[in-house]
Amino acid sequence: MSLPLLHGVVPILITPFDMEGRIDEESLERLVDFNVAAGVHGLGVALGSEIFKFNEAERAQVTARVIAAVRGRVPVVINSGAAGTDLAVHYSRAAEAAGANALMIIPPTFMPASADEIFDYYVAIDRQVGIPIILQDVPQGPVPPGLALRIADACKNVTYIKVETLPVTGKVAAMSAVAGDRLTIFGGAGGSYFIEEMRRGALGTMPFCSQPADFVAVWNAYHAGDEGLARTHFDRTIMAVNRLGNQGGDIFYAIHKQLLVRLGVIRTAFVRSPTTAIDPITQREIDELLSALVPEARAFGK
Repeated sequence: MSLPLLHGVVPILITPFDMEGRIDEESLERLVDFNVAAGVHGLGVALGSEIFKFNEAERAQVTARVIAAVRGRVPVVINSGAAGTDLAVHYSRAAEAAGANALMIIPPTFMPASADEIFDYYVAIDRQVGIPIILQDVPQGPVPPGLALRIADACKNVTYIKVETLPVTGKVAAMSAVAGDRLTIFGGAGGSYFIEEMRRGALGTMPFCSQPADFVAVWNAYHAGDEGLARTHFDRTIMAVNRLGNQGGDIFYAIHKQLLVRLGVIRTAFVRSPTTAIDPITQREIDELLSALVPEARAFGK
Protein backbone atom coordinates (compact mmCIF):
# COMPACT_ATOMS: atom_id res chain seq x y z
CA MET A 1 0.00 0.00 0.00
CA SER A 2 1.34 3.45 -0.93
CA LEU A 3 1.25 5.62 2.17
CA PRO A 4 0.82 9.42 2.28
CA LEU A 5 3.49 11.76 3.65
CA LEU A 6 1.84 11.66 7.07
CA HIS A 7 0.98 8.22 8.38
CA GLY A 8 1.76 5.86 11.21
CA VAL A 9 2.95 7.13 14.57
CA VAL A 10 3.22 10.93 14.80
CA PRO A 11 3.70 11.77 18.50
CA ILE A 12 2.80 15.17 19.88
CA LEU A 13 5.79 16.50 21.79
CA ILE A 14 5.35 17.66 25.35
CA THR A 15 7.18 20.90 26.13
CA PRO A 16 9.88 20.45 28.76
CA PHE A 17 10.23 23.32 31.23
CA ASP A 18 12.73 24.08 33.95
CA MET A 19 11.49 24.48 37.52
CA GLU A 20 10.77 28.16 36.87
CA GLY A 21 8.49 27.26 33.97
CA ARG A 22 10.91 28.37 31.25
CA ILE A 23 11.28 26.30 28.08
CA ASP A 24 14.17 23.84 28.42
CA GLU A 25 15.61 23.72 24.91
CA GLU A 26 18.21 21.04 25.69
CA SER A 27 15.51 18.70 26.98
CA LEU A 28 13.34 19.49 23.96
CA GLU A 29 16.15 18.57 21.57
CA ARG A 30 16.79 15.32 23.46
CA LEU A 31 13.07 14.55 23.31
CA VAL A 32 13.07 14.99 19.52
CA ASP A 33 16.07 12.64 19.17
CA PHE A 34 14.47 10.09 21.53
CA ASN A 35 11.38 9.92 19.33
CA VAL A 36 13.18 9.92 15.98
CA ALA A 37 15.48 7.13 17.19
CA ALA A 38 12.38 5.09 18.05
CA GLY A 39 11.31 5.10 14.41
CA VAL A 40 8.34 7.47 14.52
CA HIS A 41 6.89 8.61 11.22
CA GLY A 42 6.54 12.29 12.17
CA LEU A 43 6.37 14.70 15.12
CA GLY A 44 3.91 17.36 16.16
CA VAL A 45 3.66 20.49 18.30
CA ALA A 46 0.04 20.89 19.37
CA LEU A 47 -2.34 21.03 22.32
CA GLY A 48 -0.41 18.22 24.01
CA SER A 49 2.59 20.56 23.93
CA GLU A 50 0.76 23.12 26.12
CA ILE A 51 0.86 25.63 23.26
CA PHE A 52 -2.25 27.33 24.68
CA LYS A 53 -0.02 28.43 27.57
CA PHE A 54 2.65 29.95 25.28
CA ASN A 55 3.20 33.59 24.55
CA GLU A 56 3.88 34.60 20.94
CA ALA A 57 7.66 34.44 21.30
CA GLU A 58 7.50 31.00 22.90
CA ARG A 59 5.32 29.64 20.12
CA ALA A 60 7.90 30.77 17.57
CA GLN A 61 10.75 29.50 19.77
CA VAL A 62 9.37 25.97 20.13
CA THR A 63 8.40 25.76 16.46
CA ALA A 64 11.87 26.81 15.32
CA ARG A 65 13.71 24.62 17.83
CA VAL A 66 11.73 21.48 16.98
CA ILE A 67 12.14 21.96 13.22
CA ALA A 68 15.88 22.57 13.66
CA ALA A 69 16.28 19.52 15.92
CA VAL A 70 14.39 17.23 13.55
CA ARG A 71 16.77 18.17 10.70
CA GLY A 72 14.38 16.87 8.06
CA ARG A 73 14.45 13.31 9.38
CA VAL A 74 10.63 13.13 9.72
CA PRO A 75 7.76 15.49 8.83
CA VAL A 76 6.87 18.12 11.44
CA VAL A 77 3.25 19.12 12.12
CA ILE A 78 2.52 22.45 13.84
CA ASN A 79 -0.89 23.23 15.36
CA SER A 80 -1.95 26.65 14.11
CA GLY A 81 -5.62 26.85 15.03
CA ALA A 82 -6.96 29.87 16.91
CA ALA A 83 -10.11 31.49 18.20
CA GLY A 84 -10.12 33.95 15.30
CA THR A 85 -9.63 33.43 11.59
CA ASP A 86 -7.03 36.18 11.14
CA LEU A 87 -4.98 34.82 14.05
CA ALA A 88 -5.15 31.28 12.68
CA VAL A 89 -3.97 32.57 9.29
CA HIS A 90 -1.09 34.36 11.03
CA TYR A 91 -0.02 31.26 12.97
CA SER A 92 -0.36 29.08 9.87
CA ARG A 93 1.76 31.33 7.66
CA ALA A 94 4.38 31.66 10.40
CA ALA A 95 4.61 27.87 10.82
CA GLU A 96 4.97 27.35 7.08
CA ALA A 97 7.66 30.04 6.89
CA ALA A 98 9.53 28.34 9.76
CA GLY A 99 9.68 25.08 7.82
CA ALA A 100 6.70 23.06 9.04
CA ASN A 101 5.67 20.22 6.74
CA ALA A 102 1.99 20.33 7.70
CA LEU A 103 -0.49 22.24 9.83
CA MET A 104 -3.03 20.86 12.27
CA ILE A 105 -5.92 23.24 12.76
CA ILE A 106 -8.60 23.05 15.42
CA PRO A 107 -11.91 24.83 14.69
CA PRO A 108 -12.60 28.10 16.56
CA THR A 109 -13.99 27.05 19.93
CA PHE A 110 -14.05 30.12 22.19
CA MET A 111 -17.44 31.19 20.82
CA PRO A 112 -19.93 28.76 19.25
CA ALA A 113 -19.40 28.60 15.48
CA SER A 114 -21.85 27.32 12.88
CA ALA A 115 -20.91 24.82 10.20
CA ASP A 116 -20.77 27.63 7.64
CA GLU A 117 -18.49 29.70 9.87
CA ILE A 118 -16.16 26.74 10.40
CA PHE A 119 -16.15 26.12 6.63
CA ASP A 120 -15.24 29.76 5.94
CA TYR A 121 -12.49 29.64 8.59
CA TYR A 122 -10.75 26.70 6.90
CA VAL A 123 -11.18 28.15 3.40
CA ALA A 124 -9.58 31.42 4.51
CA ILE A 125 -6.57 29.61 5.99
CA ASP A 126 -6.22 27.27 3.02
CA ARG A 127 -5.94 30.20 0.61
CA GLN A 128 -2.96 31.61 2.53
CA VAL A 129 -0.73 28.53 2.79
CA GLY A 130 0.76 25.88 0.53
CA ILE A 131 1.35 22.89 2.81
CA PRO A 132 -1.00 20.07 3.92
CA ILE A 133 -3.66 20.84 6.51
CA ILE A 134 -5.00 18.40 9.09
CA LEU A 135 -8.53 19.12 10.30
CA GLN A 136 -8.75 18.51 14.04
CA ASP A 137 -12.07 17.12 15.19
CA VAL A 138 -12.33 17.56 18.97
CA PRO A 139 -15.23 17.39 21.47
CA GLN A 140 -15.25 21.17 21.96
CA GLY A 141 -15.14 21.73 18.20
CA PRO A 142 -16.61 18.74 16.33
CA VAL A 143 -16.12 18.36 12.58
CA PRO A 144 -18.78 15.89 11.40
CA PRO A 145 -18.01 13.69 8.37
CA GLY A 146 -20.21 15.68 6.00
CA LEU A 147 -18.61 18.98 6.98
CA ALA A 148 -15.12 17.47 6.77
CA LEU A 149 -15.80 16.31 3.21
CA ARG A 150 -17.25 19.71 2.27
CA ILE A 151 -14.14 21.47 3.60
CA ALA A 152 -11.80 19.02 1.89
CA ASP A 153 -13.55 19.47 -1.45
CA ALA A 154 -13.18 23.26 -1.21
CA CYS A 155 -9.60 23.36 0.13
CA LYS A 156 -6.68 22.06 -1.90
CA ASN A 157 -4.42 21.66 1.15
CA VAL A 158 -6.91 19.86 3.43
CA THR A 159 -5.90 16.22 3.05
CA TYR A 160 -6.00 14.82 6.60
CA ILE A 161 -8.27 14.71 9.63
CA LYS A 162 -7.48 13.80 13.23
CA VAL A 163 -10.59 12.33 14.86
CA GLU A 164 -11.01 12.83 18.61
CA THR A 165 -14.75 13.29 19.13
CA LEU A 166 -16.26 10.58 21.31
CA PRO A 167 -16.99 7.78 20.71
CA VAL A 168 -13.68 7.81 18.85
CA THR A 169 -13.93 4.39 17.20
CA GLY A 170 -17.44 5.04 15.92
CA LYS A 171 -16.42 8.48 14.65
CA VAL A 172 -13.40 7.02 12.82
CA ALA A 173 -15.64 4.44 11.15
CA ALA A 174 -18.17 7.11 10.13
CA MET A 175 -15.43 9.41 8.84
CA SER A 176 -13.86 6.58 6.86
CA ALA A 177 -17.19 5.67 5.27
CA VAL A 178 -17.91 9.23 4.14
CA ALA A 179 -14.50 10.81 3.52
CA GLY A 180 -11.98 7.99 3.61
CA ASP A 181 -11.17 8.25 -0.09
CA ARG A 182 -10.56 12.01 0.24
CA LEU A 183 -9.01 12.41 3.69
CA THR A 184 -6.30 10.41 5.44
CA ILE A 185 -7.66 9.68 8.90
CA PHE A 186 -5.63 9.84 12.11
CA GLY A 187 -6.75 8.81 15.55
CA GLY A 188 -6.12 10.91 18.62
CA ALA A 189 -7.14 10.74 22.29
CA GLY A 190 -3.61 9.76 23.30
CA GLY A 191 -3.61 6.69 21.08
CA SER A 192 -5.89 4.81 23.49
CA TYR A 193 -7.81 3.18 20.63
CA PHE A 194 -4.95 2.81 18.14
CA ILE A 195 -5.71 -0.74 17.04
CA GLU A 196 -9.47 -0.20 16.92
CA GLU A 197 -8.96 2.93 14.82
CA MET A 198 -6.71 1.15 12.32
CA ARG A 199 -9.32 -1.56 11.90
CA ARG A 200 -11.83 1.14 10.98
CA GLY A 201 -9.72 2.97 8.42
CA ALA A 202 -7.23 5.17 10.30
CA LEU A 203 -3.72 5.31 8.83
CA GLY A 204 -2.07 6.57 11.98
CA THR A 205 -2.28 8.06 15.43
CA MET A 206 -0.94 11.11 17.24
CA PRO A 207 -0.23 9.96 20.80
CA PHE A 208 1.94 11.48 23.50
CA CYS A 209 5.69 11.19 23.03
CA SER A 210 6.75 9.20 26.09
CA GLN A 211 6.40 5.72 24.53
CA PRO A 212 7.31 6.12 20.85
CA ALA A 213 9.01 2.75 20.42
CA ASP A 214 5.97 0.94 21.81
CA PHE A 215 3.57 2.69 19.44
CA VAL A 216 5.89 1.97 16.51
CA ALA A 217 6.04 -1.70 17.56
CA VAL A 218 2.23 -1.86 17.56
CA TRP A 219 2.08 -0.19 14.12
CA ASN A 220 4.68 -2.58 12.71
CA ALA A 221 3.01 -5.69 14.11
CA TYR A 222 -0.43 -4.65 12.90
CA HIS A 223 0.78 -3.89 9.39
CA ALA A 224 2.74 -7.14 9.30
CA GLY A 225 -0.61 -8.89 9.80
CA ASP A 226 -0.01 -9.93 13.41
CA GLU A 227 -2.90 -8.31 15.29
CA GLY A 228 -2.34 -10.64 18.23
CA LEU A 229 1.19 -9.35 18.75
CA ALA A 230 -0.01 -5.77 18.27
CA ARG A 231 -2.66 -6.24 20.95
CA THR A 232 -0.33 -7.98 23.38
CA HIS A 233 2.29 -5.28 23.08
CA PHE A 234 -0.26 -2.46 23.36
CA ASP A 235 -1.85 -3.93 26.47
CA ARG A 236 1.51 -4.64 28.11
CA THR A 237 3.17 -1.28 27.54
CA ILE A 238 0.70 1.48 26.60
CA MET A 239 -2.67 0.69 28.12
CA ALA A 240 -1.69 1.17 31.77
CA VAL A 241 -0.23 4.63 31.10
CA ASN A 242 -3.29 5.79 29.18
CA ARG A 243 -5.68 4.32 31.75
CA LEU A 244 -4.00 6.28 34.54
CA GLY A 245 -3.76 9.40 32.39
CA ASN A 246 -7.46 9.38 31.52
CA GLN A 247 -8.68 9.87 35.09
CA GLY A 248 -9.58 13.50 34.46
CA GLY A 249 -8.22 17.00 34.19
CA ASP A 250 -4.76 17.26 32.69
CA ILE A 251 -3.10 14.60 34.84
CA PHE A 252 -1.78 13.06 31.62
CA TYR A 253 0.83 15.84 31.39
CA ALA A 254 2.29 14.90 34.76
CA ILE A 255 2.35 11.18 33.95
CA HIS A 256 4.03 11.50 30.55
CA LYS A 257 6.54 14.05 31.81
CA GLN A 258 7.40 11.97 34.87
CA LEU A 259 7.93 8.93 32.63
CA LEU A 260 10.28 10.94 30.41
CA VAL A 261 12.18 12.18 33.47
CA ARG A 262 12.56 8.59 34.69
CA LEU A 263 13.86 7.63 31.25
CA GLY A 264 16.47 10.41 31.48
CA VAL A 265 15.11 12.18 28.40
CA ILE A 266 13.97 15.47 29.99
CA ARG A 267 15.17 17.30 33.08
CA THR A 268 11.94 18.05 34.99
CA ALA A 269 8.26 17.12 34.98
CA PHE A 270 7.11 20.72 35.47
CA VAL A 271 3.62 21.46 34.06
CA ARG A 272 2.58 25.08 33.67
CA SER A 273 -0.31 26.44 35.72
CA PRO A 274 -3.20 25.93 35.81
CA THR A 275 -2.82 22.18 36.14
CA THR A 276 -4.44 19.36 38.07
CA ALA A 277 -2.97 18.88 41.55
CA ILE A 278 -1.64 15.35 42.06
CA ASP A 279 -2.82 13.98 45.41
CA PRO A 280 -0.55 11.59 47.38
CA ILE A 281 -2.49 8.43 46.47
CA THR A 282 -2.42 9.25 42.76
CA GLN A 283 1.29 10.07 42.94
CA ARG A 284 1.93 6.71 44.59
CA GLU A 285 0.04 5.03 41.76
CA ILE A 286 2.10 6.93 39.19
CA ASP A 287 5.31 5.94 40.98
CA GLU A 288 4.26 2.28 41.01
CA LEU A 289 3.48 2.34 37.30
CA LEU A 290 6.70 4.09 36.32
CA SER A 291 8.79 1.74 38.46
CA ALA A 292 7.22 -1.21 36.66
CA LEU A 293 7.86 0.32 33.23
CA VAL A 294 11.39 1.60 33.99
CA PRO A 295 12.82 -0.37 36.94
CA GLU A 296 16.03 1.69 37.07
CA ALA A 297 15.63 5.45 36.80
CA ARG A 298 18.14 7.05 34.42
CA ALA A 299 19.96 10.32 35.01
CA PHE A 300 19.24 13.14 32.59
CA GLY A 301 21.50 12.97 29.58
CA LYS A 302 22.76 9.46 30.29
